[in-house]
Amino acid sequence: MAYDEDLAERIRELVGTGPGVSETRMFGGLAFLVGGHLAISASGRGGVLVRVDPARADELVASGAAQTAVMQGRPMPGWLRVGAENVRTTRQLQRWVTLGVDHARSLPAKPPRRPKR
Repeated sequence: MAYDEDLAERIRELVGTGPGVSETRMFGGLAFLVGGHLAISASGRGGVLVRVDPARADELVASGAAQTAVMQGRPMPGWLRVGAENVRTTRQLQRWVTLGVDHARSLPAKPPRRPKR
C-alpha cells in the first residue's frame, strides 16, 4: 500500500522547512526527519508513524489514539502508529507532528549521510 500523498502534504505544511528538516522514503511511507531523526511519517499502512519520548509512550497509547509500533514482530518503544481516523483534522494531526518534531529536536543531530552511489 502506498502512503497517502494528501496526508504527506498536510504533514509537510505542519513540519515546515528549515535547517535540519528533510524528507525520505522509509518504512513504506514518506518520513519527515529533523536533525536526521524520524519525527513523523505518512505510513504506507495508513495513518502515521510517529517517534515520541519513550517515557510518554504508554500515556499516549492509553489515550486510545495510538498503538505501539511493531516492526519485524517486535514492539518498538517510543514508536507509535496512529490510525487515519485520528489524524483527520488539522488539530489532531498537529498534536502528533508536534510530539514527533519536539522529540526529534531533543536528540543530538546526526551527521549528514553520504549520498548512495
